[in-house]
Parts: sequence; C-alpha cells; structure tokens
Amino acid sequence: MSSVLTANKVTKTFKQKKALDEVSMDIKKGDIYGLIGKNGAGKTTLIRIICGLAAPTGGDIKLFDSSDLVSARKEIGTVIESPAFYPNMTAKQNLMAQCKLMGVKNTKCIPKILHMVGLEGTDKKKAKNFSLGMKQRLAIALSLVGEPKFLVLDEPTNGLDPEGIKEIRELILTLNEKYEITVLISSHILSELSKIATRYGILHEGKLLEEFTEEDLWKKCSENQNGELDLESYFLQVIGGNRQ
Repeated sequence: MSSVLTANKVTKTFKQKKALDEVSMDIKKGDIYGLIGKNGAGKTTLIRIICGLAAPTGGDIKLFDSSDLVSARKEIGTVIESPAFYPNMTAKQNLMAQCKLMGVKNTKCIPKILHMVGLEGTDKKKAKNFSLGMKQRLAIALSLVGEPKFLVLDEPTNGLDPEGIKEIRELILTLNEKYEITVLISSHILSELSKIATRYGILHEGKLLEEFTEEDLWKKCSENQNGELDLESYFLQVIGGNRQ
C-alpha cells in the first residue's frame, strides 16, 4: 500500500530545546492515523511541519512518495487550532471565498462539500450563529476545497459537547470510507479516537515511541491478564515506561 506521509528523522529545535527528536513515521493510503500525546509532546509542531507552516531543523518528509512538497501539499486539507472563517458570511459564502483564495474557479463543488459535512440547508444562517459543532464542520468543509486526498486535523473535537463530538466522528468516518480520504488526527480524547482510528503513533517529549495498528491494540488488550487494557491505559503504560 502506498504511503501518504513518510517522515524521516524529523527534528525541530527551539532555542536549543528539541520539540521533535528524530521522528520517523509512516501513514498509508486509507489510514485514519491517530497521533496521541500529552500537551507539549510536539503534536502541533509536527503537524505544522507536515503542512508547510514550519520547517524542520533536521530530517525530511515525503508526501505521496514525493519530495516535491510544494506540489504535494496541494493535495492536503488542514484544520489547525481554532477554525478560521468569516463570521458574517454563510457557509456557502465562506466556501466561495475559499475557492477564490485557492484559485478554484469551478464552484460547482460547493453544494457537494456542504452535503459532505452536513451543512446543506444553512443558506441564510451566518457562521457566527452556528453551534460549535457546526463551526467545526464548516472548518472541515473549507479544508475540503480542492478535493484533498489527505486531511490533517489538529484536536478537531476540542470544546465540543457529546453531540458535537459524535457529529465530527461520523463525518471523519464518512470522509475516510465513502470519499477515500486519508486522515491524520491529533487528539488527547483517547476514548473517542479509539472508535475511529486504524493506526496510531505515540508522541512523547518530542519522540515517537511507538506505532501500532488497531489490530495490534486489540491483540495487546486480549493478551492483558486482567482484560482492562484500552487505548488510554496502554498510552499511559507506554509513556510511563519511558520515564523509568
């Protein structure tokens, strides 16, 4: 299976402190890859490097098996930190503005994107009046302009209530399964991430400690004698072991 992202010993140093320390990872086409780690582990720094918002101090990445990152990044959609949109515009108007910014002349994609994220029928409602879940779906909609093959989401369920979290979870699954978009999700809501991710990477103090698949996790759970091992407890076990 082809790789969407390959990171090779990526390092990022800020004032002689390593935010990332020789991180090597591989995301395959079709993955929902859960990048997990505590606050300050380096998740957002790694995502910013992947998306071209920061440059690595050392190492390199490939996208879609290519070193031509400028071209390859045109195939990436991103939602990093707080959603950015025009609050006094409708969802449709925001998407039209995004098309102009990206040089997408054919706006026939807009109804399809609104349908994909469940925001059809919001023609007259301004974005500032959306619920938090709707705002997050609008942010994802904006990232879908240009029909990306790879979607990068940094903490997409932060601040959402259970209904909003469920909506985003179902949207991510739909984008992955129906529209065949590979997804990278950074999150520390591990109970939620375990419902959708197919592969995981544990980032701790700038180092990628382990990568494993959903099947690997279930195998670890079944082998655990007390039967109580889950993603959260396994994550704590791994980073706890790193400290000893």
